[in-house]
Amino acid sequence: QVQLVESGGGLVQAGGSLRLSCAASGNIFSINLMGWYRQAPGKQRELVAAITRGGSTNYADSVKGRFTICRDNAKKTIYLQMNSLKPEDTVVYFCNAEIMEFGAVRYTDHWGRGTQVTVSS
Repeated sequence: QVQLVESGGGLVQAGGSLRLSCAASGNIFSINLMGWYRQAPGKQRELVAAITRGGSTNYADSVKGRFTICRDNAKKTIYLQMNSLKPEDTVVYFCNAEIMEFGAVRYTDHWGRGTQVTVSS
């Protein structure tokens, strides 16, 4: 069984910073792409940032220059440093990872339960 556990969400004033973490654990042979998504009520989940095993990154236009994703492969953990936060960044953030478990022949998608980020104006 595989788990993704997020932490680091909370309440911050506009212009402030937060750092999210997501640690993968369990029956893990290999992790491919990892990333952060967010979802506002009534809207589709959208990609915020993603990072490959080799460290290549991809960001949503709305967060470029403000958010930074990084990864520690040894710890099976990704981080999202969020600076210059805006009220419109107020949503639930979800961690995602493509994971191959021991004994499996392909990667499968796994999701964390989400962490709430609230930015007050």
